Amino acid sequence: MADDPLRILVICTGNRARSQMAHGWLRALGGERVAISSAGTEPKGVHPLAIRVMAEAGIDISEHTSDHVDRYVGDEFDLVLTVCDAARESCPVFPGARRSLHRSFEDPDYPELSESELTAVFRRIRDEIGEFSRELLRRELG
Repeated sequence: MADDPLRILVICTGNRARSQMAHGWLRALGGERVAISSAGTEPKGVHPLAIRVMAEAGIDISEHTSDHVDRYVGDEFDLVLTVCDAARESCPVFPGARRSLHRSFEDPDYPELSESELTAVFRRIRDEIGEFSRELLRRELG
């Protein structure tokens, strides 16, 4: 149906940062025109810095959960988006997806960095994902 929201599943390995940020951007930018879920092949919990840098952009992901992709097996999606190469290799085809798209983003979680350096990386990846999300929704929703 034309009024049905575009159903998107975003997948990365840990469902910790990149997929969570994409989930937040797509939901915020798409509003009621989209239904967004995110999952990981090895979920590890939402990264506190992902929550913080998204809040700086005015997007609240503090209630997001880190889910395993198996939770969505059997569900139908218009688009399954993988945002890291490892997830793409683990889930090259997702049952119930009309289409798949891959756009790899750098993993922002570098444990060897100071907090300020790490925050800067998270902000850069947040902004890259935000721009990609805007363009994706422009193409998908018109």
